[in-house]
Amino acid sequence: MNITLEKMNFGDLQSSLIFLYGSDVAARNLPFKRDETAYLEARRKEDASSLVVFNRLPHKIYVQNFDSELPTAESLEKLRRAAAAIQKMLSDEKVQRVALAGEGIIPEEMVAFLEGLHMANYRFDKYKTKKDTLLTDVAVDNLIVEPNVLEENLRLWRRIDRCRDWVNEPVMYLNAPLFADLLKAEAERLGNVKCTVLGQKKIESLKMGGLLAVNRGSEDEARFVVLEYKPADRVNKRPIALVGKGVMYDTGGLNIKPGDYMLEMKSDMAGAATMASALFAAAENRLPVYLMAFLPMTDNRPGKNAYAADDILRMYDGTTVEITNTDAEGRLILADAIAYADQQNPALIIDAATLTGAAVRALGTCAIAAMQQDAASAYNLLSIMGDQVCERLVQFPFWKEYDEMLKSEVADMINCNLGAQAGTITAGRFLAHFAHHPYIHLDIAGVAYYAKREHFYGVGASGFGIRLLYAFFQMADQLKA
Repeated sequence: MNITLEKMNFGDLQSSLIFLYGSDVAARNLPFKRDETAYLEARRKEDASSLVVFNRLPHKIYVQNFDSELPTAESLEKLRRAAAAIQKMLSDEKVQRVALAGEGIIPEEMVAFLEGLHMANYRFDKYKTKKDTLLTDVAVDNLIVEPNVLEENLRLWRRIDRCRDWVNEPVMYLNAPLFADLLKAEAERLGNVKCTVLGQKKIESLKMGGLLAVNRGSEDEARFVVLEYKPADRVNKRPIALVGKGVMYDTGGLNIKPGDYMLEMKSDMAGAATMASALFAAAENRLPVYLMAFLPMTDNRPGKNAYAADDILRMYDGTTVEITNTDAEGRLILADAIAYADQQNPALIIDAATLTGAAVRALGTCAIAAMQQDAASAYNLLSIMGDQVCERLVQFPFWKEYDEMLKSEVADMINCNLGAQAGTITAGRFLAHFAHHPYIHLDIAGVAYYAKREHFYGVGASGFGIRLLYAFFQMADQLKA
């Protein structure tokens, strides 16, 4: 979708118009007739968030009312969701070009609406013969948004779309080696990101027992990708380490997933895609924050010499792990990555992973299940940013008592507690064992991929978490590093 800034002349519109109608308007600036204005006022009194459509053949004016007196985060989220509803109407009506203006609004409100419109306009349709009609051009009133603000946000939104493409791509077209190649090419294109790809032999030499074990059932080699963005004007001397789960497809291994539980498992690499995308977004917009990403990649298959329950692995840091469930594979590859990242003396480690079904059962599709160890200040800032962009965190307890559920009779730990209790928390506690610097764990299982359309996130890969992390990076000067 091409978004441009233009001077608006309501008397000479060549396309349909979306008009944002805020709480504090000047009637003389409205592109409506007197009776239309009266009707709008009546509708606003009935419903401050109503949509009114005026037919001006051959075009239409879509007037989106909104209450700008609501708390800021709530008001902006309503605008994003309103944009998604309008995008669907425009798609159904085969509209491809619109103008966007408003009255009684501020730039942040226009940007939020554009954000919702852009994200809702995304489709993963490369394999469809008949495609939806989508918006191709949006002209925005240049009196409301500054060009540099629009460009920064466009780069972020396009980065989210690229992440969604990666997560939506079937494993037959995007396995671990191919994904590593894509990330390397993207880093080279940007020019300010260093990308190191560790192949199978290097992973073996490093003795990353978790990653190697999960990869044993696969025909495709594993990869471990390290990205580094280190700007000269960075506010943090030590990096923020981003660790992302890159299970390109998860069958469950020998503990194979039953029924339709294997559907959507191409999305099990959303953590890696999210962390790579967040770092690339910061680099593309040249945020003054030092970031590194550590991305272990493999698929989890039951073939060849697949690892099995009762196996005992020796992890990268020397910890021994008894396998109780091969479908708890994500924490194994993440553990090696966290231990490797820990050696880089980071100011903070944040991981993101589609890790547990328990997180989905606890929170549904509304929030990220989050935990922290020795990172209270950073977590509080991340949570505040989550509330602001409405990609929210719910903090789970992270008490050491949960470690009792991970004890093994024959090794240092088991990889998955037996029974159904505290599945999200114990998965996080397993990972926390490998982190010796401030650590935040984000279980994105409920929000990374939607089986049905979820307002502006759409259906399929959502990109949920990238806006959250980007907002957090913008506040990195508040972190002591």
